[in-house]
Amino acid sequence: MTSAGRPQREGLSIGAVLAQLRPEFPDVTISKIRFLESEGLLRPARTPSGYRQFTQVDVDRLRYVLAAQRDHYLPLKVIKQQLDAASDPDQPARALVGVDRLPTPEDFAAGHEVRMTREELFAETGIDQRLLTELENYGLVRSGAAGFYDSDAMLVARIVVAMGEFGIEPRHLRTFKVSADREVGLLHQIVGPMYRQRDPDARERADEIVRELASLSVALHTLLVKTGLRGVAGG
Repeated sequence: MTSAGRPQREGLSIGAVLAQLRPEFPDVTISKIRFLESEGLLRPARTPSGYRQFTQVDVDRLRYVLAAQRDHYLPLKVIKQQLDAASDPDQPARALVGVDRLPTPEDFAAGHEVRMTREELFAETGIDQRLLTELENYGLVRSGAAGFYDSDAMLVARIVVAMGEFGIEPRHLRTFKVSADREVGLLHQIVGPMYRQRDPDARERADEIVRELASLSVALHTLLVKTGLRGVAGG
């Protein structure tokens, strides 16, 4: 009982939840939990004084969200649809079909550990100096300040090689770069002001938002290409 005679609400504080999750998700923060709550992924109860009180069900739900982002590369909107469908017996399983093919917000996080020399890039992808020069001239691949290439550069090179088997040359891919630059410009307009704030929570929220928007923009692009190809295929 509280001093006012009201029954004490049982539950976990946000700090206690963080302590439970940190061993499995070392990057999770209080700001991240608050962000997920603001996006409707969590609905913790509140004490009369306004403090969050989490149940073990809330913790399990949060663990599911974090694992779905990390392991299955799902945007938060899709994760929320999964959770809502799981809690609603009238929601059919078909609502979840194909969501694991959507891009991951984590794919857009900064910091790639791979550091490849030019020679290592050649060995890993099968490209040569001439093709690398073309890719760099068209802005499709670039090295870091120290001259190393990361995993994104390696993947781009591999994709270019695969597309080359169909007669597509690097010069044909300039439209992809132009389109990507326009999408990046749009996202920068949205999150740029948030990054200029001094509040660390605002910057962390901006990181989350830019990854979400990036994954959604790629998903939209994929679906638009898929829709357009139906006409090519006569569908």
